[in-house]
Amino acid sequence: MSCGLWFLSVLSAFVALWEESGCEAMTLNSVLHPASGGRGAVGGGVHQRRRRSWVWNQFFVLEEYTGDEPLYVGKLHSDLDKGDGQVRYVLSGEGALSIFTIDENTGDIHATKRLDRELQAFYTLRAQARDKNTNLPLEPESKFIIKVQDINDNQPKFLDGPYTAQVAERSPVGTSVVTVVATDADDPTYGNSARLVYSILQGPPYFSVEPKTGVVRTALAELDREVRDHFLLVIQAKDMIGQMGGLTGTTSVTVTLTDVNDNPPRFPRRSYQFRVPESALVSAVVAKIKALDPDLGLNAEMDYRILEGDGLGTFRIITDPNTQEGLLTLQKTLDFETRPIFSLRVEASNRYVDAGFLPPGAFSDVVTVRLLVENVDEPPVFSSAGGQMQISEAVPTGTDVGSVSARDPDAKNSPVRYSIDRKSDVERYFTIDSISGVITTARSLDRETIAMHNLTVLATETLNVSQVGKAVVLVSVTDVNDNAPSFAIEYQTFVCEDASAGQIIETLSAVDQDQPENGHHFLFSLSAEHAGNFTLRDNKDNTASILTAPGFVRRDQPVHFLPVVISDGGRPSLSSTNTLTVTVCSCEVTGDRRACSQTLARPLVTGLSTTTGILTSIITLLGVVMVTAAVRRGRQEPVMTDEERDILENIGRYDDEGGGEEDTEAFDMLALRRTEPGPLREQDLDQDLLPSESQVDKKHLFQELIGVRLQEADQDRAAPPYDSLQTYAFEGSGSAAGSLSSLDSLNPQDSLDPLDSEWGPRFRKLADLYGHDEGGRVCS
Repeated sequence: MSCGLWFLSVLSAFVALWEESGCEAMTLNSVLHPASGGRGAVGGGVHQRRRRSWVWNQFFVLEEYTGDEPLYVGKLHSDLDKGDGQVRYVLSGEGALSIFTIDENTGDIHATKRLDRELQAFYTLRAQARDKNTNLPLEPESKFIIKVQDINDNQPKFLDGPYTAQVAERSPVGTSVVTVVATDADDPTYGNSARLVYSILQGPPYFSVEPKTGVVRTALAELDREVRDHFLLVIQAKDMIGQMGGLTGTTSVTVTLTDVNDNPPRFPRRSYQFRVPESALVSAVVAKIKALDPDLGLNAEMDYRILEGDGLGTFRIITDPNTQEGLLTLQKTLDFETRPIFSLRVEASNRYVDAGFLPPGAFSDVVTVRLLVENVDEPPVFSSAGGQMQISEAVPTGTDVGSVSARDPDAKNSPVRYSIDRKSDVERYFTIDSISGVITTARSLDRETIAMHNLTVLATETLNVSQVGKAVVLVSVTDVNDNAPSFAIEYQTFVCEDASAGQIIETLSAVDQDQPENGHHFLFSLSAEHAGNFTLRDNKDNTASILTAPGFVRRDQPVHFLPVVISDGGRPSLSSTNTLTVTVCSCEVTGDRRACSQTLARPLVTGLSTTTGILTSIITLLGVVMVTAAVRRGRQEPVMTDEERDILENIGRYDDEGGGEEDTEAFDMLALRRTEPGPLREQDLDQDLLPSESQVDKKHLFQELIGVRLQEADQDRAAPPYDSLQTYAFEGSGSAAGSLSSLDSLNPQDSLDPLDSEWGPRFRKLADLYGHDEGGRVCS
């Protein structure tokens, strides 16, 4: 018999003994609701009860019942039930009718389904006794609880497993590693179903676990990461306090040992030997050594240093941060003939020391390193002499500048031959004697052209021409006074007609390509016969001022040319005459220029070259004019039609913008049309074509205006450095489109000069009245 059935049997027997003792039978109210007043049927008289039959309101039912019959839970009974079948018991609430059923006649409650406490630990139901005939409640509805009693049907589970943990190697015994926790879904308040005990099922003896808390600790102090760096433990949790029949659950714990600095660096050998060519470059790595340390990270980092040896200043050792190797680097050049062998004692020590495991002197190791210098065929080596030389620019060709010297550093001492790398002396200013190494000048030197010559001298072994040494020789050219001073800029000077005496109109400065040691000292002067209305004052600071005298008349002399003599004061002293062009202008009261002379002469260049250039320009212009006249005389104008003649004669006057149809109204075309060629009579001309007095005055105004424009063009420094020739000619004959380009009419059949055509007398008449240009065009 199960515990639940036994409990119910005992309860039934106890109730039976209570009834046999003469006590009143239990009412529903007394059983389920002891605080009730014990009233009778609803709506009836007050039922006075002598005492309560039973005081309790909770039933128990065992979970996971697997019997074939419904499981008896308990019995409900009302005091008003006389056993005559007039009372009907009704059950409602959680699981009523679906899980729990009640016999409405006897009040017996049964569980019809298998219950699981872990899903629902108790059920709250309501019970009522009703009159079977009227269905009226005999007592108020009462609430009671059916509690599901636990059995050990759940095994422990590690919800956070599997576990990983770390512990330092060589940790003392009892060091906490990790805490494992298992849970049991059974009722912890009832029995031992949820009381767990932990143990290690599998794993090395280096670890232990506390049975009640699940704390994993170190059990031995001999944990060495360099021997074994991780361990796997299997932890078991068993309920029922570990007794037989309890359920179990397991999890795994991976323990990793972290490193501590408990191992010193050790060289795998007691000595090392390396070969180094004597041609090795400074700062090059010539050897690598490495001490071994089984520790990790910072605990394995080490420093190398040279303790002693004959190469302390020649070699240096550093640590490679990636490989922890000791890198021996060269600090000085090697020479096999001077020292063929070097011996060093090198120490490797841990950078970070943990004194808790090893004594202070145990974290280092020493090794001997031998370096054998290998002999190689080296190129010639230049001596330190001859790095920089000086020579005057005035020396003649073939003068010695200096000499260089080189030798073969090898034991064979091969002879050398000298040469100059022509890439460094393209113009071949210097030569070198191939045997003696003496450098001489091959051309005239000019400091103002090249002040410093950078020569690359080559020394080649005669026994092995592939061995070539190089040296850089700087030849500085010293200065002599061979350049005369001149104006610093091209001056554009003007003076006002009413300028007062002593007024400074220009401050002159000079430049000289030479570079005297004590600087330039220029002297300025102005010859008296050329001074005129100007004086020169030397300011004693390498500048001079031009001052005026009164009485400038622009019409009398519009331009003044002042020859200024500039001397450099050198030895020997050199001087030059520079012409300053001063233009006379009419000025405002404020001194601003209003109008200058009609022809502004460009500043003249000193010397005969200036005069020659001017004469050349004049001859060139005369030649152009003569050639143009010859071309004009060699051409004849073809016969024109009446339409062409009308068009030609209509260009008699054109001094305003086109006005469309108004142009045709400006002239009498019928008067101009002539059917027969002949001399143009004055009475045939339109009166508008004849010049008036005002028009004749305008001619002089236009001439003056053209002269001013020419002066401005000559003084414009931004203008192109050449003259332009503009051709003014009539349109070519037969041009229906009316092209205005004179170039389009230049063919062997066209004449450029209308004065040479058959209408020449007419245009000469107009030209005499109005004037004409070189192209024959009538001027208005």
